[in-house]
Amino acid sequence: MAAQQADVLGQEAFQHEESRYRLLVDAITDYAVYMLSPAGIVTSWNKGAERFKGYEAAEILGEHFSRFYTDEDRAAGVPQRALATAANEGRFEAEGWRVRKDGARFWANVIIDPIIGPHGELIGFAKVTRDLTERRRAEEELRRSEEQFRLLVQGVTDYAIFMLNPDGIVANWNAGAQRIKGYAAREIVGQHFSRFYTEEDRAKGEPQRSLAIAATEGRFEREGVRVRKDGTTFIAHVIIDAIRDEAGELLGFAKVTRDVTEKVETQRSLEVAREALVQSQKLEAIGQLTGGIAHDFNNLLMAILGSLELTRRRLPQDSSVLPLIENAEHAAQRGAALTQRMLMFARGQEMERQPTDLLELVHGMTDLLRRSIGPRITVRTEFPLALPKADTDPNHLESALLNLALNARDAMPDGGTIRISGHSQRVREDDRRNLAAGDYVCVTVTDTGTGMDEKTLARAVEPFFSTKGPGKGTGLGLSMVHGLAEQSGGRLMLKSKFGEGTSAEIWLRTARHEVELDGAQVDGQPWVPNSQPKMNVIAVDDDMLVLMNTVAMLEELGHNVFSAMSGPQALDILRRERSIDVIVTDQAMPRMTGTELARAARAEKDDIRILMTTGYADIAGMEKGVALINKPFSLRELQKAVNDLHVG
Repeated sequence: MAAQQADVLGQEAFQHEESRYRLLVDAITDYAVYMLSPAGIVTSWNKGAERFKGYEAAEILGEHFSRFYTDEDRAAGVPQRALATAANEGRFEAEGWRVRKDGARFWANVIIDPIIGPHGELIGFAKVTRDLTERRRAEEELRRSEEQFRLLVQGVTDYAIFMLNPDGIVANWNAGAQRIKGYAAREIVGQHFSRFYTEEDRAKGEPQRSLAIAATEGRFEREGVRVRKDGTTFIAHVIIDAIRDEAGELLGFAKVTRDVTEKVETQRSLEVAREALVQSQKLEAIGQLTGGIAHDFNNLLMAILGSLELTRRRLPQDSSVLPLIENAEHAAQRGAALTQRMLMFARGQEMERQPTDLLELVHGMTDLLRRSIGPRITVRTEFPLALPKADTDPNHLESALLNLALNARDAMPDGGTIRISGHSQRVREDDRRNLAAGDYVCVTVTDTGTGMDEKTLARAVEPFFSTKGPGKGTGLGLSMVHGLAEQSGGRLMLKSKFGEGTSAEIWLRTARHEVELDGAQVDGQPWVPNSQPKMNVIAVDDDMLVLMNTVAMLEELGHNVFSAMSGPQALDILRRERSIDVIVTDQAMPRMTGTELARAARAEKDDIRILMTTGYADIAGMEKGVALINKPFSLRELQKAVNDLHVG
């Protein structure tokens, strides 16, 4: 009786436990939990299975579980293989597509466990299925996104984009990195990124410092020189970003490099062009100012030199005043030489280019050079016996060589040697000295002085740049030499090293046609009285000092002179005095320029002869047949110019 009661109680307890288990399984809605017979027939069904498979228990109990598989999987025997695996191995787990009642597919995680009876026999299978469609969709989106990102990064060719591990080892490599740096992925992945740096940067620890800054501050950005596989360098813009996980642990670095060589060079070229423009504008302004000052100074020198010359001629030869006048003339001539330099810089002084014998010119000024530079300097000349003539202005070239010799003297305070040499050379099209192709004559002045450093050499020909100190130089000497060479179709080339002396080369075009000099009178030769007929002359200048001097010089030559301070006044005289032969007029005058006066005078009297006096060389709209004489001019030069007008 007691045993029967115990069996009843045991069955009730088992039934109660089974009931609780069923309640637990039915309460699970996120998992499909159900039983299969050994043949795969569904024998139980919970709420979770009903929720995402769509079948109610009455619809699916007694059916084979293979209906949850796709047609493809059923045809391939996947359901049977799953049960066999569970029976043989004690468990089956897989993920795959499953089919709902309405035919829709979902991604499922499936676990099948065999159920073994007390005697080891297979009773059936416990099957747990979870709907992972959303997770798979998210994973697929992530995978697709990662693939798109990978393709994007790989497709970028203008930027080198790659990853580094925390130690700086290259972890991946895109097409842009291969194009810019030259390494294929197989050659560089696994190597340290410091190989992209120059040896100097590696020695200074630049690669490690860049990673340290990125790790500390989160980002590193810089421009610098980097090295390609073939050893060539380029200018790179580099960004390194630190990559950390959610916990803040450093995973590595993302590195983006762009070749900005062309951009930087373009910016540099733009800056150079901008600086050149500013310098050009500055030089233009200085040139205009210099030209104006030199023009006014020329007028003053015209009056001073002319008056001194006339005074000296009218004094007795044994007068004690003569040395003082000669001294004043020398001082004024030095002022004229300075004015000439200023006008050459301003491109206002006329150059009379003609075939010039360099050997004869240098030998002719050797005594002047020795007197100018003093006894502590030795002057040596080295010229070939046969040297083509140069197409240049001999007077300006003399001044240029004197300037170079004086600069050389100042560079040798303890004495030394100046060597003046010459040679000819044919320059080809591919010449690297920026000289046009053709035949040249080069005269070189070399000293054994202190030389110049690179910074000084770069500025040496700048106008008003001088290293001689206040009051010891105008800074126009080398710019004048430069102007002479440029206007002669050549170039001034300076070569110098600090402590090793300086070499100045004046390259001049070879004269194409040699013409004989006209035997013009040179100052210092005995005065020859004017042998030409006396003429009626109108002297025109808006500066009273210059006008008085010009009138006096013309009268000294024996001409009958009328004076006018403007163009209209000169025209009134011309209309009144119909016997006028010549008008000697300044060019730069208010109200009416010399050129305008010449046109108006020719309209009044077509055979009137015009002599233009000017401190400038470039006179726009110059009338045909108008002669030109530069200020300041001497009595002899004026005599020749007026006589040439009469002969013409």
